[in-house]
Amino acid sequence: MTARVTVVVATRNRRDVVARSLVHHECPVILVDNGSTDGTPAFVRQAFPSVEVVELGENRGAPARNVGVRRASTPYVAFADDDSWWDPGALAAAADILDAHPRLGLLAARVLVGPNNLLDPICEEMARSPLPVRADLPGPPVLGFLACGAVVRRDAYLAAGGFDDVVFFFGEEERLALDLAANGWGLAYVDEVVAQHHPEPPRDPRERQILAARNAVLTALMRRPWIVVARTATGVALSGPTGCRALFDSVRRLPQALARRRRPLGAIESDLRRLRQG
Repeated sequence: MTARVTVVVATRNRRDVVARSLVHHECPVILVDNGSTDGTPAFVRQAFPSVEVVELGENRGAPARNVGVRRASTPYVAFADDDSWWDPGALAAAADILDAHPRLGLLAARVLVGPNNLLDPICEEMARSPLPVRADLPGPPVLGFLACGAVVRRDAYLAAGGFDDVVFFFGEEERLALDLAANGWGLAYVDEVVAQHHPEPPRDPRERQILAARNAVLTALMRRPWIVVARTATGVALSGPTGCRALFDSVRRLPQALARRRRPLGAIESDLRRLRQG
């Protein structure tokens, strides 16, 4: 049977983690290596010869996934982190759902975290989405997702530009979700499609907070009305030393963000307000 889904995994210096996760993948896998120095590419080629390995030679962050999507020959692409995988049969089910819903550009799956299978809090929020139900979508409409629990329609993803190097990493999903919606694609949370995520504790939680705040400002700059940009930046500035550092870091990326700024999203803004209020 011809594959309908390719799994794209981006990694960097996580050879031992990759060794544990790759055994779980059922579909064709493209692993994109962000300049690892721990021998990850050679290890994967030897231990998992069916996995296509692409070496970038540098750390491109989240946009490394774009390379994998372009190389995929299937109509749908599922993302996995190097510490995540999909439940048996999940991607076949996702492909069936995408086949049956031609406006669905991105399927956001249920993500279970760790050995205790705890539901990721973001999935709880998506399941309770206050956006109006759409008859042509298989679940609650959303304007966000977790990358390690997403299956995309390849052509829709590429037309939306994939992940960008302004945000680079962490919170990279937001701008892509907005652009998919602006292009007329639906995004929906589908609870019956399940991904497993087994992350290690973050090495530097404060650094992740800084990245999240910085990238919220940059995403607002690229796509949101100026009043939202001002509100976002003010909230970050008032959040203390972490916020100040985030704003400082965002200044270095301002030229890139402004160069990619597009007209605010109009009708999508009302959905974003509803999500914020809901």
